[in-house]
Amino acid sequence: MIPFVMRVRAPELRGRRWLNTGGVAPDLRGKIVLLDFWTFCCVNCLHVLDELRPLEEEFGDVLVVVGVHSPKFAHEGDPAAVEAAVERYGVTHPVLDDPSLTTWDAFAARAWPTLTVIDPEGYVVAQMAGEGHAHGLRVLLSSLVSRFSTVLRRGDSPYVPPPPPSTSLRFPGKVVALPGGAGSVVTPGGFLVSDTAHHQVVLVDASFAELRRYGSGVRGEPFSEPQGLAVLPPSVASVVGYDVVVADSVNHSLAGLRLADGMVTRVAGTGTPLRERVLPGAAAVELSTPWDVVWWERGEPAAAVGEGGVDDAAGPSGAAGSSGTAGPSGAAGPSGATGPGAAGAGLRGVVAVAMAGTHQIWTFDPLTGEVEVLAGTTNEGLRDGPVSDAFFAQPSGLAVSDGTLWIADSETSAVRSLSLSSTPQVSTAVGLGLFDFGFRDGPADSALLQHPLGVAVLPDGSIAVADTYNGAIRRIAHGRVTTLARDLAEPSDVLVDGDTLVVVESAAHRLVRLPIPAGAQVDAGAHTVRRSPVDLAPGPVSLRIDFTPPTGQHLDTRFGDPTVLTVEASPSSLLLSGSGTAPGLARSLSLAPGEGVLSVSVAAAACDLGDAVFAACHRYQQDWGVPVRVVEGAPSELVLDLRAVDS
Repeated sequence: MIPFVMRVRAPELRGRRWLNTGGVAPDLRGKIVLLDFWTFCCVNCLHVLDELRPLEEEFGDVLVVVGVHSPKFAHEGDPAAVEAAVERYGVTHPVLDDPSLTTWDAFAARAWPTLTVIDPEGYVVAQMAGEGHAHGLRVLLSSLVSRFSTVLRRGDSPYVPPPPPSTSLRFPGKVVALPGGAGSVVTPGGFLVSDTAHHQVVLVDASFAELRRYGSGVRGEPFSEPQGLAVLPPSVASVVGYDVVVADSVNHSLAGLRLADGMVTRVAGTGTPLRERVLPGAAAVELSTPWDVVWWERGEPAAAVGEGGVDDAAGPSGAAGSSGTAGPSGAAGPSGATGPGAAGAGLRGVVAVAMAGTHQIWTFDPLTGEVEVLAGTTNEGLRDGPVSDAFFAQPSGLAVSDGTLWIADSETSAVRSLSLSSTPQVSTAVGLGLFDFGFRDGPADSALLQHPLGVAVLPDGSIAVADTYNGAIRRIAHGRVTTLARDLAEPSDVLVDGDTLVVVESAAHRLVRLPIPAGAQVDAGAHTVRRSPVDLAPGPVSLRIDFTPPTGQHLDTRFGDPTVLTVEASPSSLLLSGSGTAPGLARSLSLAPGEGVLSVSVAAAACDLGDAVFAACHRYQQDWGVPVRVVEGAPSELVLDLRAVDS
């Protein structure tokens, strides 16, 4: 905390609009004002929201907290997204929407979060950055109440609550499939969903119809903004006495949920967020905003990771002990959290934890209660290498493929992987750093995401990404990034279910199914029949994509070609010319004799007929992996069909 020696008059609060006030600027005269400069992507900002709740209650008669939402990501400047975030995180004070950072600059804020205290006479008395200031704020506020007791205006809170929500789910976070069958509490094909803003976990059937809710729905009893869900193997669940591990994010803990009777037990964490670096041998069990969890059979051969992308080869009693971790007997398990990589590569069967609050990957062993730091130094950033040296930035989504852990590293807009080789390593498949983001397909080393929160492994071993702030599902394959779906409302998780993707469309408060594009699926006969190659002639070959817009739509070329075509080959020596990305639905190729795979990706935008200026446009996209054999006398033309659904 930096006290102001000279009295500095607080600048005017200016922004786009006010939220939680009925749309009017609040009357702050005679009040102590605490400005909270925040942005909803920032986990430290979310921590501060929770730190301020007790202070708002204690000093509510004289204190007005004003959230100044100053965005980092482009999506965070969207008015609807700001409104959703205010509701999602239970903000119960006035919020100034500051998309141009006008008030941020006026108060010389330099970090998210920044807290500024203004006395009842309108002067800045303190400014502090980061989290963990609750105690100092309490002391300062008590001093200001005493000092300005004669001028303080009490009562009359300016907070106006929004209309109550009406949807069954409210900002759901994550989804996991449950095994069905004899003795199961669910029908085959059922799912568990973390109903984050309702502070519950919900069981739904294959059609997403609600079957049962777990938890009271009251914040903190027993869940507080639950996120990730990991189903334990039956052999483990039968020993520990619960079936699912829940990342209970705001309770800073892992909870064990028994599906049969709904019993919930804290199995790791104390409910207090960890604020210090976890060192080897430290007796620390505090966690910090666990965001996702996944069961990880460690020791499996790691999937091969190409440069910038995916290689095609690709306690029964439930009672927690005093330390907050429960072992098989219900007594407290080992409480030591050890340093990065201490677990080693040979162990198997743990819950991997995306510890967003400390920018690390941890593990939790349900059988012993042990929690360990596996990767990350707590430094926020993007750095690859040995797990003890790697940097992460709010890891928020996890998936496992052949022993490799895939990580949606949200604040770096990246997808990372962790391979337990002889020397465990962290690699980056897509992503450039904390301040580089966007919406760009193409080579993985230059493609861009925007704050992804979820990852999944597709049937062919490629990686699907819930690209949350772009409202899209992306795919990483063969060192390239493509887009599978767009126009989703903050997709926060993605799950493969047969030949479809189950997507958590968080800001739309629902689950949706999307077809997995043919290019990302294994052929129906892949286990028994090898696909026959397409014979093509060596030398010049004409590639053409046939695409007919559906009825009522057309290709609008007024502003350039609305199509883009990407062609690559494996091995790359097969394709002598014609590789790369360019507009158009046709390409002249030159092929060398031999065998391999042509990778073709196309996207086309077709617009509705009618008003040429304001017509809605629609994206059509497809990937192909075409096995080819280049031999003399074969055809010199390859035609692929981009199918459009007729409207």
